[in-house]
Amino acid sequence: MTLAPDPEIPKGMPTVAYNPWTDIRKREDVQALNVSFPYGPIPRDFQLQIRQSYFAAVSYLDTQAGQLLSALDDLGLANETIVVFTSDHGWSLGEHGEWAKYSNFDVALRVPLIIYVPGTTAPTPKPGDKTFPFLDPFQHTPDTVSKGLLQFPSITAGLFYENRLPVDFAPLLGAGTVVREVVELVDLFATVSELAGLTVPPPCPDSSFHVELCTEGFSLGDTFGASELKINSEAIAYSQYPRPTDLPQHDSDLPLLRDIRVMGYSIRSCDYRYTEWVGFDPATFRAHFQDVHAGELYFVATDPNQDKNLYNITEYAGVVQRFRSYLQK
Repeated sequence: MTLAPDPEIPKGMPTVAYNPWTDIRKREDVQALNVSFPYGPIPRDFQLQIRQSYFAAVSYLDTQAGQLLSALDDLGLANETIVVFTSDHGWSLGEHGEWAKYSNFDVALRVPLIIYVPGTTAPTPKPGDKTFPFLDPFQHTPDTVSKGLLQFPSITAGLFYENRLPVDFAPLLGAGTVVREVVELVDLFATVSELAGLTVPPPCPDSSFHVELCTEGFSLGDTFGASELKINSEAIAYSQYPRPTDLPQHDSDLPLLRDIRVMGYSIRSCDYRYTEWVGFDPATFRAHFQDVHAGELYFVATDPNQDKNLYNITEYAGVVQRFRSYLQK
């Protein structure tokens, strides 16, 4: 077991961006460590314990997911069921000196997105063969399971989406293909609708309170079954997270709506992570983009962990302006 690759708080990270992991601090075993607030680090040995426990929980979840998918085969439903494996958020395990999920970094925002479509992402199995052969992660080692399949051992017939940098693709998009494209979870509604043969809901207007059915996402249906994939280098994904103030305090992670004064709006492209922290009015739900409290810009090709903030470097001023214009549209 190892520590996070970047367990220290980056020097260029704005104070408003820091997540003081107050929910973790409420645990009795963490309180017994007497860690200073807000930046005091958790002792190294305890960090290793947390990471080991988290990875053990992931292995347990892998087993449950594998058993569930294997049951689709046993019931004869694997060739009639679209499967989507995803999550609602990521989780920090010591990166940037942070824990839990309350930030705008990739480690807290990125999620797995694996989609299986019968007869499209994988060929129909031969009689007697399984679409989802169960592999128990507690019984297999990296030497006996192909690299990359152990984490989700039974979801090996789907299309994997990963919002990192584009890479070259095989001539055909087959089982286990990784699509390094920037997509959003709001795309799932439209995507599953199309894959299921339903009418894709129309795009939502700017004000959709009185619209019965619409979507803010885009269908990824064209990806499935394509002989080649063209990466949209201009694709971006949006996220946001609130803060009560610029400095870390005991409600920074989960401020009440009435206490939110700063909102962190974040954009992820294939090349950059850009976050702008601006004034926010909880009474009107309006952001004041002229009231900039702090900014972050990370070039993920050379800084995948997002430790070197380029926001105030002159040569990146054009990139900052481009992303800022996206947020203000």
